[in-house]
Amino acid sequence: MTGLILGIETSCDETAASVVEGGRRVLSSVVHSQARMHAEWGGVVPEIAGRSHLQQIGPVIDEALALAGVRLGGIEALAVTTRPGLIGSLLVGLSAAKAVAFARGLPLVGVHHIEAHVYSARMELDDAPYPCLALVVSGGHTALYRAESETGLDLLGATRDDAAGEAFDKVAQLLGLSYPGGPVVSRLAQEGNPRAIRFPRYRPVDGRPGFSFSGLKTAVLHHVRSQEAAGGSPPPEGIRDRADVAASFEQAAVDALVAETMRAADEQGLDTVLVSGGVACNRRLREEMSRAAADRGLRVVFPSLGYCTDNAAMVAGLGWHLHRAGRAAGLVLDAASH
Repeated sequence: MTGLILGIETSCDETAASVVEGGRRVLSSVVHSQARMHAEWGGVVPEIAGRSHLQQIGPVIDEALALAGVRLGGIEALAVTTRPGLIGSLLVGLSAAKAVAFARGLPLVGVHHIEAHVYSARMELDDAPYPCLALVVSGGHTALYRAESETGLDLLGATRDDAAGEAFDKVAQLLGLSYPGGPVVSRLAQEGNPRAIRFPRYRPVDGRPGFSFSGLKTAVLHHVRSQEAAGGSPPPEGIRDRADVAASFEQAAVDALVAETMRAADEQGLDTVLVSGGVACNRRLREEMSRAAADRGLRVVFPSLGYCTDNAAMVAGLGWHLHRAGRAAGLVLDAASH
């Protein structure tokens, strides 16, 4: 066995391929982003995403192999994201993986996108942090897991409505900022006062871990619309306190994420927290989560920025563990949106 896994990721709007050795040594990681294509629509358009994946999947795989300096003959198995995500996008990656697996007689492993995000934080650690708590926070998902091993995850709680990343995108639209919203809202927030506006922080009433960001989005909307009384609806650039809105929204979202994560860590008796997903790039989240963890004597681990957003290295890395555990799926493997 070579220990080399070719990973393929097409769950949303990034076409990605990667070659990883032994679950951790990344030989190549290629990501083709569609952000510019979706920017004019203010979000991902599934039809556009699927067509772009069809155009890019072959070249991206070829580039990943070339950068790694390996041929398909040196690959031990293929790992591909099968759920959750946009079904049309997932099927492009899965079809490509099946074609390669069939042509080369290679094992095929299906990978859960969220579990791969959890693994992205573990992939760069020399020690195994298990058992630990894992927060995945991205454009489509916000969830807490208890991780017993690389392949053993138990869901503790998730968002009751919108994901944190989606909230950032919607607030960016309200403020006249570009897509994707996370980075631009964060940059504008650096110019504002995070305590200027008291936006709500969600706290589950049933005591179970969970998140909700729909109320926060609505509060931002009402605050912006409240300025209409001064002479009509202001254009985004005419909002008097744009930077303060961005900073106060970001602080409220981060406060909710940190509070629920720390509460779950306390309840579970865990001393290590993994934080991954696209929103894990957020500077304020990294600072506030690290500070809260340090106050409790906990260790918090973030992936490198390149492994926070969607990538295939995390898919190949987790795929190595799944393959070693005998969880190859074969050509009957299917995709699912949830």
